[in-house]
Amino acid sequence: MLAPVGVSSAAQPVFPAPLPTSLKVRREQLNVLDGHPGSVAGTLLEASHTGKPGRVVTLQALIGRGWHTIALGRTGKRGRFRIAFRPHRLGSRLLRLHFAGDATARSARRRLGRLNVYRLAVASWYGGGGGLACGGELTSSTLGVANKTLPCGTLVTLHYDGHTIRVPVVDRGPYVAGREFDLTEATKRALGFGDTGEVWSTS
Repeated sequence: MLAPVGVSSAAQPVFPAPLPTSLKVRREQLNVLDGHPGSVAGTLLEASHTGKPGRVVTLQALIGRGWHTIALGRTGKRGRFRIAFRPHRLGSRLLRLHFAGDATARSARRRLGRLNVYRLAVASWYGGGGGLACGGELTSSTLGVANKTLPCGTLVTLHYDGHTIRVPVVDRGPYVAGREFDLTEATKRALGFGDTGEVWSTS
């Protein structure tokens, strides 16, 4: 049978459906001092196999109600990538990796946890019992810090010797010159902190 006039009888090209992808994290440095770089390294996988070079993977931070790109990297051999970045502000933010997808690979996302950008602060610790300035009673299991100016309940992230904890302001103090935080006994134990010294802090 002849094809209708003006209609080609040639077969139309069929393109394969985009393959599913996933992002695997190999290592990350998300606890950094202000002014120092952070990094994330991983692999973009396509249907459980290593991906192609040249694809863009973005690092995004949750700012307000939306995700915003703060750095990006390109995949190399076997889909591997490394994203280095230098934060511009103190604080704690949720991060994720994002691959937008293309004609042959579907999009992918992966939550990373929090980026914590710290400054140095001198701390000590205290224990015993008694009432807390922000309410409640101090016990050996109370997690929190004392600070002279931060509002009660403010969450403070502390990092020391590889340990990180996020605790509220529960009391007022310390009242020794040059010290910014008094850690409760439970907070001291969680960090492996000594008697006095410097901790990384952010809020």
